[in-house]
Amino acid sequence: MAKKKLQGRTRAQESSNAIERMYITMRHLFNRGFYKPMGVSGETLRQSLLLLRPEIYGSIGEEKAELAGLHYVVDRLPQGIEECRFINLTSDEGYASSHFKPIIPEKRRRNCYRIDAEQMNIEITRGRSEIYDILTHLTFLFIESHKISNKVVINEDGATTRDWVKLENAVLKKKLTREDREVAITHMANILGHTFKEITAVYKDFATPSQPERLLHLIYWLGKLAIDEQVNDNKRTVTFSPVLRERIGHHIHGEIWADNIKDVLFKNNLIDRPLHIISANMHSVMNTLFTPKALKTEAEKKDVFKVYESLSKKGNQVLRNRVYKEGEEKGMIYIEDTSGTNIDVQIFDTTKIDLSGLDITVNAEVVHEKKPVILVMDYAFGEQAYETIDELLKPYGLKKKKHHLNVDSVSIMGKAGILEGGKGDIMIPSAHIFEGTADNYPFKNELKKADLEGKGVAVYEGTMVTVLGTSLQNKDILKFFYNSTWQVIGLEMEGAHYQKAIQAAAKVRSSISPDVKVRYAYYASDNPLETGATLASGGLGTSGVKPTYLITRTILEQILT
Repeated sequence: MAKKKLQGRTRAQESSNAIERMYITMRHLFNRGFYKPMGVSGETLRQSLLLLRPEIYGSIGEEKAELAGLHYVVDRLPQGIEECRFINLTSDEGYASSHFKPIIPEKRRRNCYRIDAEQMNIEITRGRSEIYDILTHLTFLFIESHKISNKVVINEDGATTRDWVKLENAVLKKKLTREDREVAITHMANILGHTFKEITAVYKDFATPSQPERLLHLIYWLGKLAIDEQVNDNKRTVTFSPVLRERIGHHIHGEIWADNIKDVLFKNNLIDRPLHIISANMHSVMNTLFTPKALKTEAEKKDVFKVYESLSKKGNQVLRNRVYKEGEEKGMIYIEDTSGTNIDVQIFDTTKIDLSGLDITVNAEVVHEKKPVILVMDYAFGEQAYETIDELLKPYGLKKKKHHLNVDSVSIMGKAGILEGGKGDIMIPSAHIFEGTADNYPFKNELKKADLEGKGVAVYEGTMVTVLGTSLQNKDILKFFYNSTWQVIGLEMEGAHYQKAIQAAAKVRSSISPDVKVRYAYYASDNPLETGATLASGGLGTSGVKPTYLITRTILEQILT
């Protein structure tokens, strides 16, 4: 038994070391200014990722192609990146005012620009976590591309298999008939090491309105550039612009973002009022406050959570517009981000809201007396959480004087991976631990398990780990987190960063009250310990609606009573 236990821990330790090696290497390559992912300079990243075999990248270590991981990655990278030999990571360097049209990945809000046939620029405005995220995805993508070239290149002169020739012919055709497509899928299945049925099952998932045959296109271009690397030594290159290297870590975007918010609060005479900051999405607080009146007929006919579900569906823009209009009429201020943080903001003046019409518990007397202001900020990404909250909690420069904000509470809600339970369950953290260190941030959470129990969703309470990147976790590390005395119930990317900034502002810098209330709650987007339940298995769909709104309603009830 002792021997088995030791082996298990050793694998977890190897994995932890591999993650650490990856981050040290990525920082070194960033400082160096460029590297070739499939060359000598990218070898450590490749070896570490293959040693790790993260759950999200599935069968990365096997000969056959990893389709679920590929789908997850391409949704977070700009369309067309598979065609580019040169990938440049830049700061916000003025491309927005050029003729280049921004390409925004479906699942990551970041501006990317196709400079020419060979070059893609990706704008980094969210800090180091975003760089780590992109480099990890690119490493996976290029490893997969070499699996393709290894299958199709026959000799050193670059001769290829019949399957590859047929795939190339299909990709170069302007339009495919059903017969053409199925013939191409047959050849592609042979190259990827999957069955015709497996490829057909995922084919539509990759399709976009502008590129219905995207999977064929992806596989062809990934393979084509890998063949070029293998046969002609034309290596793909990732470059970091000098401006990005100079700016990173200096809170440039976060400071502009925070100053803009404080200016809006000042101009609307809200700067002195009790402020409640909520890091959440851009719909749940607004919908909770204004749906009862804006959609009164719908709310009377069915359960309120069914109404929220309707609002979350893509085809219901008319319903969403009615709620948004009601919000505007009741004093909601929407601040669209122009700083580059990609974090939009909503401000709610509670004195303008019709409290009698709400379907949550409120104390009208307390609200009228204290006149709280609610500030909702969209999700930050990794280390960006520290940058944005740190800047937001700093005093406002008013006529050369420092004006301290009256911050009453900071509430953080979001998605996280769960280690006990399943998708859609709720986690209430009692502390955050930072991955790879023993750094820990215990706090008094105003949200309790009892506040959310008995409402049709399972609730777990305990420690949560803030990871360097969700895409790097494997079962061995997660089992160690779960079974160790840390008693970790889930993992996410921002908690420790938020808490570090809040503690610094409250306990060290004295920028805000030391008695500031904090609330943290997460709903499970996946269980990476369960096969087929990782982030790569797809989104939450409507199963995320109930936990999202249960958390939102509980936070608002605590603020308004």
